[in-house]
Formats: sequence, structure tokens, C-alpha cells
Amino acid sequence: MNPEIKKRETLKSIHRFIYFFGLDIKVSYQNITGIGWFIRDYFKLKKQIKSGDDFSIKSVYAVLTDKTDSAGKMSGHYFHQDLLVAQQIFINQPQRHVDIGSRTDGFVAHVASFRPIDVIDIRPLQSNSTNINFLQADFMQELPQQLIESTDSLSCLHALEHFGLGRYGDTVDSNGHLKGYGNLKKILKKGGRFYFSTPIGSLQRIVFNAHRVFSVNYLIQLFNEDFIIEDFYFIDDKGNLNHPQNIVGSNEAANSFNCHYGCGIFILIKK
Repeated sequence: MNPEIKKRETLKSIHRFIYFFGLDIKVSYQNITGIGWFIRDYFKLKKQIKSGDDFSIKSVYAVLTDKTDSAGKMSGHYFHQDLLVAQQIFINQPQRHVDIGSRTDGFVAHVASFRPIDVIDIRPLQSNSTNINFLQADFMQELPQQLIESTDSLSCLHALEHFGLGRYGDTVDSNGHLKGYGNLKKILKKGGRFYFSTPIGSLQRIVFNAHRVFSVNYLIQLFNEDFIIEDFYFIDDKGNLNHPQNIVGSNEAANSFNCHYGCGIFILIKK
């Protein structure tokens, strides 16, 4: 492993270990260093408020991290994949779109802003949105017959890597990703599009119980029998979106585009 990557992963592991016990080092540091300006701002505002003003201070709710944070984060796996795939669905205008396990407050919300979307997840979901139809189901188990070849458009973004690791209440199964993939193939009609994303890296591995990381060539071989790769994007270790022109048989793909923990986004057509 690259020494710089090894160092970064070690620091992440230490942070995750401490965070596991409810401590966030970054937040703690920002709160400690911010308490001074917070007290100054409080008394400055209190001094400005006059008797009879429309507003007065009734309570204190200290938020000390936003001042030093950026306005937002426009990078990373979820930002790029959710926006990219939602745009593709808008362009292609399928008759029906079904999503399996993707992020509801990102991708699903993007799609639901302009069209109906059917969402399937192993966990329950409460939704009052008229554009979101929810079905609870375990995609490692046998599917209801009405789902077989039921859609011309399907997405599964940053979800399949979790199947069989028990993280979301699913059964622990070392072949959970293969069972899930088999069911994903079944519900898509011939000629339909499958939008798929998952972590990619040159070191294929399980990070228990968080996720799997797939090599790009493993995924190419997995898709080869049932799908045509229409397009491919990847998000590198720095969180940037890339769009290589060709991946099948390329040296870059063989090394998973030098990613340790990147994200591959495949647009596939069912044969």
C-alpha cells in the first residue's frame, strides 16, 4: 500500500475508533477554540437588544462549528453519483424507475423532484411524498413474482457492497452481494438501463461490517454475461469525478484507476 494512503487510513481508523465511543475530535477542537468568540458574540448581541425590541434572547443553543466550515461540500461519492444518475434519468425518461437501497435524502429526493420513483429497501421507510412509492423487501431472498422484469430503469447506488454484512439487519452471508446482484438482474426488462455504483479499489476487500470494496475488473467480469457497459464514471480518492473513455481491457481499469477507496458508477444495458 502507498505510504501516504497507509498513513491516511491509519488516521481514519483512529478517528473511527474514538468516534465509536461518541467522541468527535474535530468537533471537540472547534468547540474548545470557539468558546471565546461565542461568549464575546453573546454579550455583544445582548448589549444591542433594547427593551421593547421584537426579539430577545430566551435560551442558548451553541453552534460553534459552522463558522470555520465551508458553505458545503460539492465532492465525494454521494454528491457526484446522486446528481449524475438523477440527471441521466431525467434525460432518458424511462416508463418506470425502481431504486434499490440508495440514499433517500440525496438521490431518491433528486429524482422525486421531477418524477415518480419506486423505492425498495430492507428497512422500513415513512414517506408522505406523492412521488415516492415504497416497498420493504430483502433482495437476498426470493423476490415476489410481480417484481420480475417489472421495470425498464433501475438504480442501486452505494448499496450492494453492504449486502450480507449484517449492517442493516440483513442476514450475514459472504455471497450476499452475488445473491443481491442476481435479483437486481431479474427485475430489469431486456434493453433496460441499470445505474449502479459501488466502492472500488485496487485492493479488493471486506471492511467489516461497513462495506465491500470491489476491483473494477471484478465488476466488468460480473456484468459481462448479462449487460453491456454503456458508460462509466469514477470518483477518485480525492472525491473528484472522472469520465474515462474506455475501461474494458485498459491498464487503468486493471489497477482500479489507482483508487484505494473510490467509487465506480456504471450505466449498463441489459442484454
